[in-house]
Amino acid sequence: MLQQFSHDDVELLGRELLHQGFFRLERFTLRHRLFGGGWSPPLRRELLLRRPAVALLPYDPLRDEVVLIEEFRVGALDPALLADDVEPARRRQAASPWLIELVAGITEPDEPIEATAHREAHEEAGLTLFELLPIADYLSSAGGSDERLHLFCGRVDSSQAGGIHGVDHEAEDILVRAVARETAYGWVEQGLIRNAATLVALQWLQLNHVRVRAQWQC
Repeated sequence: MLQQFSHDDVELLGRELLHQGFFRLERFTLRHRLFGGGWSPPLRRELLLRRPAVALLPYDPLRDEVVLIEEFRVGALDPALLADDVEPARRRQAASPWLIELVAGITEPDEPIEATAHREAHEEAGLTLFELLPIADYLSSAGGSDERLHLFCGRVDSSQAGGIHGVDHEAEDILVRAVARETAYGWVEQGLIRNAATLVALQWLQLNHVRVRAQWQC
């Protein structure tokens, strides 16, 4: 194995619930084995717990287009810029809290990840998926969250993409656009894509689009 340690080298000393809302926050007290031998002192770590998530890059191999969404993200907001004494021009010049992203969402309890991809494609972009290719799965931010993101590329008809979508009861307001693959990758190179999963997926497609189109017989 690549790593020398496993779960067998961690001792859980305590677990405490701090918050239960849309997300769950817990505090763990634990210790683990050290590379130099022996055990660490007891460590206290806060952890944000989430169900697995899915992110999807819709790709039309016939048109060589991807479908991306634009949505407001509170994590991209700089609250300091909302103060009354901040000049409006400074707010407008700052990086926007609306991000260009993949279709994505959290799995429902007991929902297969592939079913999540199909559901989110319909809810967020009005798209039907004809095929799914796994790209990767990874921990989004393992220093403070257990969220595992499953990343896919899905075959779509991009001529059907566009408009405003989202689920009303989740207050989603999502703008959908079809973009040439090369244009989207140009946005990566220009630093206009600021979402990690979107960066990973677009770079993957840039490396693999010939193979993907051959696999999908296009």
